[in-house]
Amino acid sequence: MAKGSIVGNIAQDLGLDVKKLQARKARIHTGDSAECIQLNKERGLLIIKERIDREALCGQTTPCALHFQIALENPIEIFPITVEIIDINDNAPAFQKDEKNIEISESAVIGSKFMLEKAVDLDIGLNGLQSYTLKPTDHFILKLHSQSNGVKKVEMILQKHLDREKQEFASLWLTAVDGGEPQRSGTMQIHITVLDVNDNAPVFTQTVYKASVEENSIKGTVITKVSASDADKGSNGEVSYIIGNIDALNLFHITEDGHVLLNGPIDFEKARNYEIDIEAVDRGGLSDSCKVSIEVGDINDNSPVINMISSSNSVGEDSRLNTVLAVMSVNDPDSEENGKVMCVINKNIPFDITSTAGNLYSIVTNSELDRERASEYNITVTCSDEGVPSLSSSVTLTLHISDVNDNAPVFERSLYEAYIVENNTPGLSIFTVKARDADWNQNARVSYILEDSSVNGVPVSSYVSVSADSGVIHAVRSFDYEQIKDFHFRVKAQDGGSPPLSSNVTVKILIQDQNDNPPQVLYPVQTGGSVVGEMVPRSADVGYLVSKVVAVDVDSGQNAWLSYKLQKATDRALFEVGLQNGEIRTIRQVTDKDPVNQKLTVIVEDNGQPSRSATVIVNVAVADSFSEVMSEFTDFSQDKEYNDNLTFYLVLALAVVSFLFITCLVVIISVKIYRWRQSRVLYHSNLPVIPYYPPRYSDTLGGSGTLQHVYNYEVCRTTDSRKSDCKFGRAGSQNVLIMDPSSTMQRMQTEKSILDEPDSPLEVGHLLFSFINCFACSLRISCFNVSGTIK
Repeated sequence: MAKGSIVGNIAQDLGLDVKKLQARKARIHTGDSAECIQLNKERGLLIIKERIDREALCGQTTPCALHFQIALENPIEIFPITVEIIDINDNAPAFQKDEKNIEISESAVIGSKFMLEKAVDLDIGLNGLQSYTLKPTDHFILKLHSQSNGVKKVEMILQKHLDREKQEFASLWLTAVDGGEPQRSGTMQIHITVLDVNDNAPVFTQTVYKASVEENSIKGTVITKVSASDADKGSNGEVSYIIGNIDALNLFHITEDGHVLLNGPIDFEKARNYEIDIEAVDRGGLSDSCKVSIEVGDINDNSPVINMISSSNSVGEDSRLNTVLAVMSVNDPDSEENGKVMCVINKNIPFDITSTAGNLYSIVTNSELDRERASEYNITVTCSDEGVPSLSSSVTLTLHISDVNDNAPVFERSLYEAYIVENNTPGLSIFTVKARDADWNQNARVSYILEDSSVNGVPVSSYVSVSADSGVIHAVRSFDYEQIKDFHFRVKAQDGGSPPLSSNVTVKILIQDQNDNPPQVLYPVQTGGSVVGEMVPRSADVGYLVSKVVAVDVDSGQNAWLSYKLQKATDRALFEVGLQNGEIRTIRQVTDKDPVNQKLTVIVEDNGQPSRSATVIVNVAVADSFSEVMSEFTDFSQDKEYNDNLTFYLVLALAVVSFLFITCLVVIISVKIYRWRQSRVLYHSNLPVIPYYPPRYSDTLGGSGTLQHVYNYEVCRTTDSRKSDCKFGRAGSQNVLIMDPSSTMQRMQTEKSILDEPDSPLEVGHLLFSFINCFACSLRISCFNVSGTIK
């Protein structure tokens, strides 16, 4: 048939629409067959791709057919197709040689047989070789013998005695004719030479010899031995052997003594048996013939042949069980056990191989797939036959597992803690959170989101921000350790899958302190131009506790560790300051030569880097009595911290106080008659009172000083507390001098046991005295308290 001829309508035969053939990617899998047929997917037809030669494809095998498969995808289906090749009479019978020489003794008897060369016709059936004719037929006729393999053996039989003297040479024409239309033929000329008398022909001991040989036997292997005898003597009795099959000469050889040898490679898969004709000829030209039937023994010399019909390169990790991934055909040309094949795949993979129709195998999934455990599989299919030894073939299929968004991002920690130093620059990078997603590509792309929450009532977004791509946490504002020491919030990590998956983590930010606050001196309090005075008797011994500087630092850690140093002093050899506790003590015996006025400047430093400090001035009076102090009072007025004309204001204050005392006493007594129960209300006036209790002092030098073990202070402030401070000392038997011209209020308190009595004269006096003191403070006049007596 010409190229492009239609073989069949495959779409109609399979019951498939042409569009479905195209959509399902129909294609031909030819296997080992020559690619003679192709599929026209647009018309659904099988057409001739190349001109077909049946003889080249199948030789003498009948019927001759092409076996292949039509493969479809989505879903995968395989349809076996068989196309039979019908023979036409395109080959004429042909002889191996155009001429043949035969020597025949004139004494040859009627019926003598002469085996002739068979013609070969590559066609089969009626188109193959059908008959022979011999011309002329004066002395000889032809006789045909059909053999088991379908080949016809031709013999020329003498039917009339030869006479060499009448005709020494004769020429005959042997014609081989087939049965095709038109009929074809081939001829061979036979030259007959008549010899002198030799009246005994060789005779074989058997007409049929049977033998066997294993395929792949080496050249020269002895297959069998034939034997023929001739009753004649001499040269007429010498017999030689000739193989009559021209096509068998390439495979077999016979020796002069009748041994049949293997002359070439023999393959069981090409032919399982051979029948050869052997002629025994004596020197007189007489001959006899026999047949040797040779069975070829199969050995396991062929490995299984694996042909991949259809396969998938990738599969989703959410694929269902028993999803078909590949279809293949497996063939072993050996026979019986040598041709039985079993296929397996490598272990520990979620796939299995199953046998379908005939020699087809399918690879399917047998468990759930997870790309995060294995993103790629190399599936090795090994097919082994059952021969001994067994032969096998293998093929490897690489399968990629496509990703599905089935994993949420996972943070590296369950809780993050980050540190930042206060007073940072807004926008500073604090910390980086990191989450990983076991998925791939877009499903593993993680974005970071700051979850809504509040810190002290303020949205957390006003404190920090999170970079969506990198997870870097930035400070939005500058932090102050003294206002907020730590806070926490949550960050969500979300992947880019559809639908997206997410997880969150808590991040705790700890603010680290920075030395940004100097120490604050609590005692002695110094506001404006105030001067705090302490009195030291001249009899004070070494180590006498003069006073104590109390300071605090709002920082923390080592930034709040304070140390006290004496920076300046009127006499540095008289006083020292405790480095850790701030206690001011004498370091030598006070003498009469020491001046009354002693001014000490104490510096308080913290332990930060760099260090910050504050200074306080302590005025100490070295005297045994107030009269001695008063005599030196003028010296105090010379200091910048005191105003001029202190005496004038003191006298004026005393006069005013006396007048107010009498007036207030009358008023208070009148009110108390009606509202004596309200005395406590008067006592707790609307003035803001902030009590302060500095640390307790103890005389570490064995009580040589004059300060008692417990010394209490009270501070009364007005609304402008930074400019109006009053100090109150309360001790049973000590001399304390408090000088504060800048104060706006002063209050003295006597024994609590007396004040607690309702309506007592002392309580009334206390209230009056408080009022007077407040007035005096407003005039910035200092008052002195000695043993609870007003001076």
